[in-house]
Amino acid sequence: MSKFFKIILYFGGFFFLLNSCDKANILETKVTSSDKSQQEVPITPTVKMALIKGGEYQPFYGEDSTLAQVEDFLLDERPVTNGEFLDFVKKNPKWKRSQVKEVFADDTYLKDWQDDETLPKNADPDAPITFVSWFAAKAYAKSAGKRLPTLDEWEYVAMADEETSNARNKPSYSAHLINLYNQKEREKHKVQLSKPNYWGVYNMFDLVWEWTDDFNSIMTTSDSRTAEYDDKGLFCASAATSTTDVLNYASFMRYAFRSSLKANYTVGNLGFRCAKDVANEKFNLLINNQSIFIFLSGT
Repeated sequence: MSKFFKIILYFGGFFFLLNSCDKANILETKVTSSDKSQQEVPITPTVKMALIKGGEYQPFYGEDSTLAQVEDFLLDERPVTNGEFLDFVKKNPKWKRSQVKEVFADDTYLKDWQDDETLPKNADPDAPITFVSWFAAKAYAKSAGKRLPTLDEWEYVAMADEETSNARNKPSYSAHLINLYNQKEREKHKVQLSKPNYWGVYNMFDLVWEWTDDFNSIMTTSDSRTAEYDDKGLFCASAATSTTDVLNYASFMRYAFRSSLKANYTVGNLGFRCAKDVANEKFNLLINNQSIFIFLSGT
């Protein structure tokens, strides 16, 4: 009787373990599927990237003696377009207008689109995308295997005109930018219609304002005459602290605009472009070359 009882226990335990393993595999599959659903589906935009050789530059903010160091990096030669962002939301439905979470975008996100997958009426697919939040821009960049440029990287490239890498000392530089900023509905024009700058980069000023990865990293405060300081001014400020180039009003306009933003804000003339580390690109190229070598060795 005891042997029979042991046999029953043995087979009962075996089937219990088997059933438990099956349930564990099912649970693991569900978790894995859930994780994958949270990841951005890769996209492959065809925009070219310009190689930006790094160096030092004097930021608009900070002390007079402070120079910011910018390393070599790659930057999209133009802003992300309506057509490219449409492709992104089709492949990543969680970023559609009707599905995006409120914490990631305010209620004006893609508000000019006719529906989730239809661009605004009469919108040019080759015009820059607008009404996108910082979160959406970062998600797009990640999906493309890139990132958003840092504020210093963007401003470093922005110093250039068509002939030189640093045109700040030219009297016409700031005045020209202010004239561009004052043009209405410039964001509706196609990309790359104007001439590229010294780096081969288009549309730094003449189409849209652009998100940067650390857009709100500059300390700003309200009017100093109030003799008060608190956190309330960090996102909506009337003056930038320690600005070094008060004559460059165009730069001041950019910093004032950035300091008014929060990451889920969307604006009708605010878009973005992507960047990438040069080191990562060289590493990927090395891997690809190595893969080709291994493949050829095996033939």
